[in-house]
Amino acid sequence: MSLGAHLLELRRRFLISAAALVVGMIIAFFIADPIIELLTEPIREIADRRGIPNSALLNFGTITGGFDFRLRMAFSIGIFIAAPMLLYQVWAFIMPGLTRREMKYTLGFLAAAIPLFFAGCAAGWFVMPNIIELMSTFVPEGGVNFFEYKEYYDFIFKLLLVLGVAFVLPVLLVMLNLAGMMSGKAILKAWRWAILAITLFTAMATPAADIVSMFLLAIPMVVLYFAAVLIAMINDRRVAKRRAADPVLGSLS
Repeated sequence: MSLGAHLLELRRRFLISAAALVVGMIIAFFIADPIIELLTEPIREIADRRGIPNSALLNFGTITGGFDFRLRMAFSIGIFIAAPMLLYQVWAFIMPGLTRREMKYTLGFLAAAIPLFFAGCAAGWFVMPNIIELMSTFVPEGGVNFFEYKEYYDFIFKLLLVLGVAFVLPVLLVMLNLAGMMSGKAILKAWRWAILAITLFTAMATPAADIVSMFLLAIPMVVLYFAAVLIAMINDRRVAKRRAADPVLGSLS
């Protein structure tokens, strides 16, 4: 295909993706109430724990704040609804230019990365109420919590997104190993730095006083890191056996 044909194809895939996202947002706009109910559950828990009505509320300081909040929720949920179509459009655009081996690696990456991303989001969802409730305990006695909806939404959205991406990083290590760019021993050699980075990351993602939540996030990430090391070392051993059995490959190494 010429450059112009590539650009036309890219535009077509982009328009289809945008249409899928709009449809997902429209659907999400009308089904957002249960999700909002779950998101605001920690706020109600804070008020119930204090035994004071309206001591913790989600605050909308503008006339259009409620509509804006629902739009934000519709966008987030709409992405999840449209995700299969979005991923397919990306795949359909890049697939003609891939070799069979590259297609196999790409499919393997997606098959592992997508469940891990959602697992990271689930982990963030699990610790999110604990973080919010813990932070509310620092409010002086007699004080109240008015959670501004923008900051509340941004905190939860960024927490889920960052943890989702963090859970996918071990898959990238495996892909680098399969591509021959990094050996399993090299990945294992950096285990101290990896654990330190994971600890610092989870410490920043959770409040300083919430040690339990920090470890709940750090433990699965450490397990995923060493799982990536194990897969990489198994692959290295398989490649070494293949090179030993084939003189041509052995001479190239």
